Amino acid sequence: MNDEEHLMTLNRTGGRFDLNKIAAAFPETADTMLLDTYLTDKSEASIRVFRIYREVPPHYHTQCDEVLHVLSGTGTFWIDDPKEEAPFAPGHLLLFPRRAVHAVPRILSHPVVFLAIDTPRRAPDDVVFVDPADGTPSGFIAGI
Repeated sequence: MNDEEHLMTLNRTGGRFDLNKIAAAFPETADTMLLDTYLTDKSEASIRVFRIYREVPPHYHTQCDEVLHVLSGTGTFWIDDPKEEAPFAPGHLLLFPRRAVHAVPRILSHPVVFLAIDTPRRAPDDVVFVDPADGTPSGFIAGI
């Protein structure tokens, strides 16, 4: 069983995940703003690892609260008020409540990778841009 098959088995039954190895598997570039991979995907919660490839405009999620643990990279984010822009770095924990508008206006060092815990589950299409011209769910995130 290769590493990918082993992770898929753990995905269904629980287990141990090497977050550094998962983060290292993301490609250097992407056509979408983010790429993610689900570690668990149940109706009550999902756990994902995702990489941000470029700044993320103001948006919100209608179905879940999103808890992000910064694994690598640095940048800035804000929640509800762009005047409250603040830095993030590895080891920081960010909480975006359901329907709270948030953004990542600056990426200062790459790769920016997060461990996300979404309660309840965050569907891949659960993203609403404040300015619809900023994007669509299909241009926002894709799975690897």
